[in-house]
Amino acid sequence: MNVLNPHSPEKTTVEFDLAGGCFWCQDAIYRTVRGVSFVESGYTGGSWPNPNYEAVCTGQTGHAEAVRVRFDPDIVPAEVILDIFFASHDPTTLNRQGYDVGTQYRSAMFPHDDAQAQLFHDAIERAQQLWNDPIVTTIEQPDIWYPAEDIHQDFYRKRPDVGYCQVIINPKLARVRQHYSAWLET
Repeated sequence: MNVLNPHSPEKTTVEFDLAGGCFWCQDAIYRTVRGVSFVESGYTGGSWPNPNYEAVCTGQTGHAEAVRVRFDPDIVPAEVILDIFFASHDPTTLNRQGYDVGTQYRSAMFPHDDAQAQLFHDAIERAQQLWNDPIVTTIEQPDIWYPAEDIHQDFYRKRPDVGYCQVIINPKLARVRQHYSAWLET
């Protein structure tokens, strides 16, 4: 686990980099989870330096739209964060989430260390029991994290009436609320 403030040994937080389709969806979901102190949309897993949204959307940079989620495991276990990840997107579709198609929408996890890689493997095994088709989520080498542009941060809260939010994000939020309400802010 990552100690983000080494001067405060009593307070440990963990950070996961997760890609599950459009980062607006994952961002909206994790901002509702108790114990999550930070969510940032960004790009990782690609080959171009300093990518931006337009470049990533071409599919040519190799980056995935992802979220960086920082949480307190004393409030919400890492396993719950990962189970929510698998409940909030379809991990059985390769390079696609609904109408969003391309490698930038792949289902991927980017462990910061070997312990996280093991947690991610365990989460895939746990989640596979819930899906008829094989999970195609990849566990990829950690890569440089590039924060997305400001317009993409907390997109759902700032623009809840946008069609994408209504048609795509709202049903995902409802599914997470149905199964993980005990872990969500009221």
